[in-house]
Amino acid sequence: MIRVILERGDRVVYVGSKSGLEQDLVADMDVEYKGITTGKLRRYLSFANLIDAFRVPIGILQSILLLAKTRPVALFSKGGYVAFPVVFAGWLLRVPVVAHESDLTPGLATRLCTPFIKTQCVNFDQTRTKARRVVVTGTPIRSELLEGDAKRGRDWLGLSSPKPVLVVVGGSLGAEEINRVVRDAVMKLVEDFTVVHVCGQDNIDESLAGLSCYYQYEFIREQWGDVLALADVVVSRSGANSLFELLTLRKPNILIPLPLKSSRGDQIENAEYSELRGWSLVVPEDLLTPESLCSSLSLVSQDLANWKTKIEEFPRRDSLSLIIEEIDRVAK
Repeated sequence: MIRVILERGDRVVYVGSKSGLEQDLVADMDVEYKGITTGKLRRYLSFANLIDAFRVPIGILQSILLLAKTRPVALFSKGGYVAFPVVFAGWLLRVPVVAHESDLTPGLATRLCTPFIKTQCVNFDQTRTKARRVVVTGTPIRSELLEGDAKRGRDWLGLSSPKPVLVVVGGSLGAEEINRVVRDAVMKLVEDFTVVHVCGQDNIDESLAGLSCYYQYEFIREQWGDVLALADVVVSRSGANSLFELLTLRKPNILIPLPLKSSRGDQIENAEYSELRGWSLVVPEDLLTPESLCSSLSLVSQDLANWKTKIEEFPRRDSLSLIIEEIDRVAK
């Protein structure tokens, strides 16, 4: 989205944390990065909440000074604990705010920002929010995903087997439990599939190197769109953006949401939403075993045509245009 806005000649300022961890996201673009002091928003009791209670007002003051200097015509917020000081400062200075929420149920940062925004963009039509204006936009998907090519993916992997391709991905940092179960089941899996396993940093299992029809990678970057295009079935977590991509690309999928002990439950809600509509098969992590994984894959792979037909019901939207149109609308 930033690239499109820059291409039409607009100035973009990216506000992130003082640590600058987000700066890498815009390092290759003509974008000004500004860091502010931030305090994490927690739902549980912690001594850190007391410390962060002082950081948030500092972040608000810094945001006011920043906005007064840069004089933006609009703010776009993607949530997270950095967002609240900037959104609140924008409201104080009468700068209109468009926010985007990926998950089915808005997170804490989004809920805190809601009274101060003009428009809430959402991924799913069932998302409930108290924002004055709600627009179902979906999430802009990278062009390299939309333009993925199965032949390029097959050539990159060097595949010769005619077996259907199973892609397993546990998230950017990998997923220990998913990795363990896949490897426990791998001898059974490769009987029926060519398995492409994205296992996360430092999670390659050297004992399985060279196993026929099993390919493991820490990450797949430039070729990810081609690998997804090649996939017949995808096993994944159910983060909102990952799920949105799978549904938009019409990929039959098995979702293993993060459990409550590791999240606020947003992935569980996303997965249930998709399963109820017939777009996904869900296996809770506490029920994930080599046997349940194999049986779930059998259930999906034996009826791929029906799964694809159901996923076709998921509405494709020009998310990028819809969000930019909303930003332009409030900026008038």
